[in-house]
Amino acid sequence: MSRMLEREAAAAPLLDIDAIASACAGRDPAALFGAIDRYLQPLLGHTLCTVNRFDAQRIAVVRLYSSDPRSYPPGGSKDKAGMPWGRHVLLERRVYVGEGEAAIRASFDDHAAIAALGLNSVINVPVVMGDACLGTLNLLMPAERVTPAMVAAARLGAMLAVPGFLGLRAD
Repeated sequence: MSRMLEREAAAAPLLDIDAIASACAGRDPAALFGAIDRYLQPLLGHTLCTVNRFDAQRIAVVRLYSSDPRSYPPGGSKDKAGMPWGRHVLLERRVYVGEGEAAIRASFDDHAAIAALGLNSVINVPVVMGDACLGTLNLLMPAERVTPAMVAAARLGAMLAVPGFLGLRAD
């Protein structure tokens, strides 16, 4: 295979960027978050994507988007004050990768619901603008292992989500 064909094959997932561009031009953050979810799905193989707004005064997150609204409805909230996950992701603005049942159990109160959905790994990415954490992009996969390429794709998704959070501020 020639180098040009190799580059084309590697860049193929990027070709579906039009839906995100269209959603960015709109005024509906949920539409943007949904487009990001669909964009990342072939790259990550996740079966649950949620986007949460960070309430810095309460050290809590409020769900804005869910690919599975029956199990994780928008509007749901979780307190994260005093929790290692909250410090790591929300306050220190670092990506969290949890691989396997033990990691998920140690980090999430709703680990039983996560396990019931057949999810075995998670990538939580802070959505950051300047020095502020606006929220998180959360991707949960059936696969137990997470690769560096998956983390990179998730980080890109979080960056693409920033306009959705800015749209929430404008309304």
